[in-house]
Amino acid sequence: MTDTTAGVLAPLTAHDAGELLTLQRAAYATEAQIYRDPFLPALTQTLDELSAELQGPGLGLRSGGRLIGAVRWTVDGDLAHIGRLAVAPDLQGRGIGTRLLRAAEEASGADRFELFTGHLSEANIRLYEREGYVVDRRVPLHAGVDLVYMVKIGDR
Repeated sequence: MTDTTAGVLAPLTAHDAGELLTLQRAAYATEAQIYRDPFLPALTQTLDELSAELQGPGLGLRSGGRLIGAVRWTVDGDLAHIGRLAVAPDLQGRGIGTRLLRAAEEASGADRFELFTGHLSEANIRLYEREGYVVDRRVPLHAGVDLVYMVKIGDR
């Protein structure tokens, strides 16, 4: 079996937009099933919207030329907002999300980090807790769905 975590990390560019949109939709399809909501923002985002977001920082992980994972973030002062961490569904659970999260934290140059996930996304919450994130607050999104905001103070 190939060690997919050994893939090549590189900055995301506008040229990655189409492949990234495909990866994002595949990765978030499982979330849509958990929440019984096919209209999650990651699933309804257009190619133009995603292309515009790629003007900001982000990393992609490629293995054998295939985009298998990606993460994007924004920085506000010493706080990085980590977002849209996506891993190809057939490769989830192999450490790719952990590698991307750590790489985003490092590349952001921030001292504090914040991200969010849905309250039913247990695997995501476990990953973030393993990486030192703690629940900061829960915010209702709509009936039956809460966003769980998690924070971490950097190791610097």
